[in-house]
Amino acid sequence: MNKKFLNIIKAAIISLIVAFLFVTIICFTLSKIGKEKFDMAIYLLKVITVNENNIKGVQPVLNGNVLINYPTYGSKYATLKIPSIGLEQPVYYGANYTILKSGIAHDENSFFPGEGGSIILAGHNFSSFLGSLPKAQVGDIINLETTYGNFNYEIYDTQIVKETEVDKVPIQEEKEILMIYTCWPINNIGHASQRYVVYANLVEE
Repeated sequence: MNKKFLNIIKAAIISLIVAFLFVTIICFTLSKIGKEKFDMAIYLLKVITVNENNIKGVQPVLNGNVLINYPTYGSKYATLKIPSIGLEQPVYYGANYTILKSGIAHDENSFFPGEGGSIILAGHNFSSFLGSLPKAQVGDIINLETTYGNFNYEIYDTQIVKETEVDKVPIQEEKEILMIYTCWPINNIGHASQRYVVYANLVEE
């Protein structure tokens, strides 16, 4: 009887150890990929809910200042070019961890080129993304080549702002203004409390 009881206790202990190790491995794995998976879940949710016209193969069309058939969340819809500093980067609709690893993110709460309001773009301050942005000067031209047309903007101001100063990157619909920002200082690694912002007006053709 004692031997049988001891075997039961031994089996229970082994089961607890295995369960503990399993939970530890799961927690460790989630801690490594949790952020990525969370962003992917948000991405998939937005793909479904952003626009009912998000059908593969349907291209955006600008009708006056109204964009028909918005790009699918996470899709590349434009190329950002600043010839004066040799910058050329893909622009993706939406802003999350995955998009920022691929190129320039377009804040989904802001307007699209040609719609007549604020356009807000953001990117990492790495040299391969927007590391050269501070080299751009007032008067330089920024070009956005979208899938539905080309738009030119002239830089009229640059500012270093706190990340909490959201009023420095306002979303308004009175005038088409392009705002591009990255973390500051430009060589900062990790969390940055400041942003370098470039402001540009649409150049009427």
